[in-house]
Amino acid sequence: MPTPTLTPTATSLPCWEEGGRREAGSLRTANLPLPMEYSVFLPPCYDAQPERRYPVLYLIHGMNYNNDQWDRLGADEAADALFAAGEVSPFIIVMPRDRSWAQPDEDLFGQVLVDELLPFIDQHYRTLPERGYRAIGGLSRGAGWAVHLGLSRWDLFGAFGGHSLPVFWSDTGKIRGWLDAIPPESLPRIYLDIGEKDRPSILKSARWFENLLTERGVPHEWYLFPGYHEEAYWSSHVKDYLRWYARDWGAGP
Repeated sequence: MPTPTLTPTATSLPCWEEGGRREAGSLRTANLPLPMEYSVFLPPCYDAQPERRYPVLYLIHGMNYNNDQWDRLGADEAADALFAAGEVSPFIIVMPRDRSWAQPDEDLFGQVLVDELLPFIDQHYRTLPERGYRAIGGLSRGAGWAVHLGLSRWDLFGAFGGHSLPVFWSDTGKIRGWLDAIPPESLPRIYLDIGEKDRPSILKSARWFENLLTERGVPHEWYLFPGYHEEAYWSSHVKDYLRWYARDWGAGP
């Protein structure tokens, strides 16, 4: 009787001990003055398992920063730790750069992300190109984008998170309509958190959005933690953020 061929698991391969790796790229687009720069974190053994496909998490940085902010906050290391512990299934992280301070009706960053970068990532990386295996999150201005895209393009994202959220003022009159347009059974999972000593205007904005969700009976998670509007706050919660985003993607490896 022939001996069956066993497919090695990720943890049985030497590459598993090396952890994930980052790649950088840029996407030329007619909709932005400059190419959209982005970083991609690939999980351990991505190259050694060419048949495997992965969920994707899009993470957007805050104003005055760029696409290395989430890496500096420890997202890569946190992901590796969660994978190694078997808490979550390995996934890809995409970190695009937003160069503007403008509102979404003047800044086409969001449009380029969903209409150009997202298809590009699905074409060039081994993703699971389904809504249930795709999430988006951001901090500060990036949180505003996560809410904007998570609601207006709910068809693309099964979950979104807003960390220290200031809602875009141009979105405040649109959010109710976006919520109305989402079939109840297709509502994304929603996570919101903010430091109790965040800037008053940002606290007010985040509370406004959370209150709106509560009034409308939209399921969501809301956390008011100790802390300020600063990288020390976000860094201390990175692992919890990633654990939440990957919750429905299964346990590792």
